Amino acid sequence: MKSYDAGAVDVAVIGAGHAGIEAGLAAARLGCETVVFTINLDAVGNCPCNPSIGGTAKGHLVREIDALGGEMGKTADACMIQSRMLNLGKGPAVHSLRAQIDRNQYARVMKHKLELQDRLTLRQAEVVDISPCERAWQVTTRLGAVYRAGTVIICTGTFLGGKIFTGEVAYESGPDGMFPAAFLPDSLKRLGMSLRRFKTGTPARVLRSSVDFSRLEVQHGDEEIVPFSFDTEGELSNRAVCHVSWTNEETHQVIRENIHRSPLYAGLIEGVGPRYCPSIEDKVMRFPDKRRHQLFLEPCGLETEELYLQGMSSSLPEEVQEAFYHTIPGLEKVRLMRSAYAIEYDCCDPLQLEASLEFRDWPGLYGAGQFNGSSGYEEAAAQGLIAGVNAARKLQGHTPLILDRSTSYIGTLIDDLITKGVTDPYRMMTSRSEYRLVLRQDNADERLTPIGRELGLISERRWEKFQEKQRQKEQELKRVTETVLPPSDELNRVLVSRGTTEVTTGVRLSELLKRPQLTYQDLTELDRGRPALPGAVLEGVEIQLKYEGYIRRQLADIEEMRRVECKALPSNIDYQQIRGLRLEAAEKLEKVRPANLGQAGRVSGVSPADISVLMIWLSAQEQRGGES
Repeated sequence: MKSYDAGAVDVAVIGAGHAGIEAGLAAARLGCETVVFTINLDAVGNCPCNPSIGGTAKGHLVREIDALGGEMGKTADACMIQSRMLNLGKGPAVHSLRAQIDRNQYARVMKHKLELQDRLTLRQAEVVDISPCERAWQVTTRLGAVYRAGTVIICTGTFLGGKIFTGEVAYESGPDGMFPAAFLPDSLKRLGMSLRRFKTGTPARVLRSSVDFSRLEVQHGDEEIVPFSFDTEGELSNRAVCHVSWTNEETHQVIRENIHRSPLYAGLIEGVGPRYCPSIEDKVMRFPDKRRHQLFLEPCGLETEELYLQGMSSSLPEEVQEAFYHTIPGLEKVRLMRSAYAIEYDCCDPLQLEASLEFRDWPGLYGAGQFNGSSGYEEAAAQGLIAGVNAARKLQGHTPLILDRSTSYIGTLIDDLITKGVTDPYRMMTSRSEYRLVLRQDNADERLTPIGRELGLISERRWEKFQEKQRQKEQELKRVTETVLPPSDELNRVLVSRGTTEVTTGVRLSELLKRPQLTYQDLTELDRGRPALPGAVLEGVEIQLKYEGYIRRQLADIEEMRRVECKALPSNIDYQQIRGLRLEAAEKLEKVRPANLGQAGRVSGVSPADISVLMIWLSAQEQRGGES
């Protein structure tokens, strides 16, 4: 095939899923001429699995993406059809926003944002080769176009070497029947990149009119809707409901009788699946004592009759899927529109990456999203934003943006990937963060908007809006600390009704708000001098007061962590030559090449004793340096 010169760009992004979108927009907004490649323009921003954004810990990521200047939160708000705040029965650290979205509208909006973005070209083309050339990269498409790019970001999702499995049927494909990226894996292997094979799956989509809703439990959205984006203005409203049903013993029996036809159990699938999102056949086989499993019927949009069966992913044959769906209350006569399937794909070993998401051995080449071994739209978008920022900053001669574990869930996600690696698709959970009380979704703007502003991704208007919110919060904290309520029958009636002790002397509003039984809402009638403030401001003040001691303690832990993180490890250390360091630890450290002691301590297989040896070695090196 004859190739031709398609020109030069600053940043080339391969893939236009959730990672590619954020990467392309960030690079272009930071002044780089950017091209975003996609195998099919109709797949830009596609949600091939669940029609939702957010969820436990994932909602935190969306808020952080928004706080830095990304697009996922704004678009999710614009396309939201039902919104729910999860985990409200628990503390604020784990409150997580989740929204059902109109998936077709979401894809259209995201595609249009790419089309309208200055310095960004959206191009339908399959990239078949990436190779280094003259301190840059050469990107070749299947039709022979050759682009020269200063930096390249690989955001291939599940398209890279994609293969679909449904029962005994298997064929090369990307998600939703799209063409796979069939040739690019060989190019990456020629570079010497370490790839592995993962798999994920998705449930069937069914026809709404074939569902008996009278047998299902209705799940409504929240009355008071909290948007994902700190920049969203105006009231949002729920426009749809979801429904809940359950499997039963008959469902499980159909699955057990046909388990030999599952490609996973028959040994046809090589890839490792997500540990925290098993297929229905996995649930039935792994938890034989569980009598039923929950499933959710979620609308895919307002202008489609497709419903998504959340919790029912499967790779069993199509006729078996129909058989076990028909055993479920409400689905006795259900008609499938799209069958469930498993998809196997190639991804890299993220231990090859720096914290900037640049490959250690290939300067100027970055990875983001499922290509890095993660799962989920939100995890992908978060990595895409960081990779896009750093690809641009590298070309502009700036230091990379590195978010540590104490600043964000994004920092935790990336640190986990590059220091611990992955043995199955990585999913973000609140339990992965040791600083989750500080890294709440409500304060993502406080933590990250100043960083987004410094990068150049936050507009002047939005910055002024953020500063006004901070001013309101500071003034309200001052007001409730200085306001004293005198003892009264009215006050004590409220206190007793909320299950807390009466007062006999004057009490500060701030002290009342620290009581776990009381909220701002409870004190409305008594707090007559309260100014009209946004709910987000009141929420922030109340959380800060109620958890003041715990937050102070966690901030102290963060300071100690940063003290250790500051001890940088030279990039050229020969770990094999450090006396006292265990062989396993030396081998792991050689592979990961941690940037500092903190990262070294999080490498799998490195013990506290090994870190002590490294600290002694570093101290000796510093003394030698001082003597010389």
